Amino acid sequence: MAGYYMGAPGVEPRFSPSLPSKPERVLLLIAHPDDESFFFGPTLTALTGRRNALADDTTESELYVLSLSTGNADGQGERRKGELWNSLDVFGIDSSRRWIVDYPGLQDNFTATWDASLIAETVEPYVVDNEITTILTFDPRGVSSHPNHLSLFFGTSRLLTSQPSLRAHALITVPVSTKYVGILAPVLAKLDLATPRILSYLGYGHLGGVPLPAFVAGAREYWTAHRALRQHTSQLVWFRWLYLTFSRYMWVNEWVAIPPGLAMRAT
Repeated sequence: MAGYYMGAPGVEPRFSPSLPSKPERVLLLIAHPDDESFFFGPTLTALTGRRNALADDTTESELYVLSLSTGNADGQGERRKGELWNSLDVFGIDSSRRWIVDYPGLQDNFTATWDASLIAETVEPYVVDNEITTILTFDPRGVSSHPNHLSLFFGTSRLLTSQPSLRAHALITVPVSTKYVGILAPVLAKLDLATPRILSYLGYGHLGGVPLPAFVAGAREYWTAHRALRQHTSQLVWFRWLYLTFSRYMWVNEWVAIPPGLAMRAT
């Protein structure tokens, strides 16, 4: 699975063999209301007490969610805030552990890249005040190539330089060829996780790569994420129903560690 990581130009990915087995306080950092259910459902259901398929145990975490915009690109910011609240209710995230900010420099815009320093400055008080130990967010491709998404990777990397005890992981963007495999995604993910062990047993361990932390949903977890996503009624145009049915991210999340101090490079 390591070969699936698609980093930004000049960024050397650094892999972590596992997420913390029992993270104390985890902040999911998203760009817009609906990101949490479109992309991070398997992780949210795992970290709210369900099974971690990689560590093979059940972990309970204090889970926090911070959205850096209201998703107001089409003038529906207030409605989308309410939809996010409903979605987080489905995931079982306490109302005191969720926030949305609405700053001029962090507006929902498909053509705008957000400033990494502004992101770090905005997020840092939430990290410090709530003693956050781990941030989870997007990787440099942002899953859908949305510039707001990928900005969070670089903003988090910037934040790590001033918070050295903080850990951070990025959700891996997979190729289109494996992005829409639907219910086959858990099977493929488990094969990927088993590959290093199989190669090692056959004497080819050097070819297996580094196992990555992953959360693989079962049917119950999938339907929880499905129900959460359906709270975002303003976003449920026809092609998103196809996404609900076929997207790998409804079933599997794989993670890579974010190193500190990375800067976005011009392409």
